[in-house]
Amino acid sequence: MMKKETNILVVDDNVQVLKAVQMLLALHFGKVSTLADPNRIPYILQAEKPDVVLLDMNFKAGINNGNEGLFWLGEIKKRKPDTEVVLFTAYADIDLAVRGMQEGAFDFVVKPFSNDKLIESLQNACQHIKGGSAVRKRSATEEKENRESRFFWGESPAMERIRLMVDKLSSTDATILITGENGTGKGMLASEIHWQSERCGKPFVAVDMGAISESLCESELFGHVKGAFTDARQDRAGKFEMAHSGTLFLDEIGNLSYAMQAKLLTALQEKRIVRVGGNDPVNIDVRFICATNRHLRDMVAKGQFREDLLYRVNTIDLRIPALRERTQDIAPLATMFAERYGMRYGKPAVRIAENALPLLESYAWPGNIRELEHVMEKAVIMADGDVLGTDDFELERRPSELGPEPLPGTEDMRIEDMERLMIKRAIAKHGGNLSAVAGALGIARQTLYSKIKKYGL
Repeated sequence: MMKKETNILVVDDNVQVLKAVQMLLALHFGKVSTLADPNRIPYILQAEKPDVVLLDMNFKAGINNGNEGLFWLGEIKKRKPDTEVVLFTAYADIDLAVRGMQEGAFDFVVKPFSNDKLIESLQNACQHIKGGSAVRKRSATEEKENRESRFFWGESPAMERIRLMVDKLSSTDATILITGENGTGKGMLASEIHWQSERCGKPFVAVDMGAISESLCESELFGHVKGAFTDARQDRAGKFEMAHSGTLFLDEIGNLSYAMQAKLLTALQEKRIVRVGGNDPVNIDVRFICATNRHLRDMVAKGQFREDLLYRVNTIDLRIPALRERTQDIAPLATMFAERYGMRYGKPAVRIAENALPLLESYAWPGNIRELEHVMEKAVIMADGDVLGTDDFELERRPSELGPEPLPGTEDMRIEDMERLMIKRAIAKHGGNLSAVAGALGIARQTLYSKIKKYGL
């Protein structure tokens, strides 16, 4: 859906949250209004006619025993049934948010929120209200024919091979493992595979396993029943159930604990799950895609990943090459991003100078496409004219490009110095992916966070 067609209303009594969210959403949606007083919701609904309301669950003035979000959700749906509502909630109120979805909310986003998750949820809500019903009425074949690909295939032979494989996979339910470095577009490729499949009119549910704590992982995937644990006040469906008849995408599957790997394997083999605290099996029908930036076979050899699960998830293995391995795609990607952000920031004539392209193509891009996009966005914003020259691109040489840091003589090195250096090198090697760093060092992520803070890294 085009940016100019979207109208978002954000309701939250925290002024700082409103400012931060408005700045973020203004880059992605046509109109973003904010409201600190929920009592003005009826008036704003009539005056602004928002497509989607991002609604906080709790406000300072108590209504309905503290369930303010549910109260105002009901008021919005009563006055404007076609307006979609995405609930903004804290971890402690997740059960209320699930109840809100049962009462008509489109989705919920947990604070502290991920920018990408928030934008994706609101974009999905906008798409649903603008064309969701029509999409569901069309056949899967019509959906694929009418949808423009959001994935940039590029011109390199490596990407052409992947495209041909995806074409062959589109009519199957084969389980797929997508591998590649951070920022190569693994999530985008998973979404593209879903939209090219026969399940394209059904849910596509993505879960970042690196962002879910181990204690919440089982409930997140399989759901739970009321009373299963403290604060489980309502039954809750997990991601498997939400993705029923569609596609479930598990990103960073290498972060799953060994115990959760066994439960995931059972679910995939038996095609059914049991909610946490429950006894009744629930049949599931999902197309399963997962991704990782880690070397799962090395993890199997180290006893960190189940070999039987690896065989189950990689029926088809798609490796997305790093950007430095397909340099012929850098110029068209950079041009695409320049055009996108030129339109977004009111500079539609912006272009890249010919003498700047070799600079972009010679850079290693350790952050891959994600880094290239951020560099292009900043260049468009900061450039004084419409031509982006070499001085407009900030390309920093990173530790991994400068070579290994000289190692002091062992007689002069303390254990703490050695530990600090090992962590610093691992962070550089893995491009700042702390989950991968923790795995490489053989320590828990929380331990890694503590040591990074300790050493000021």
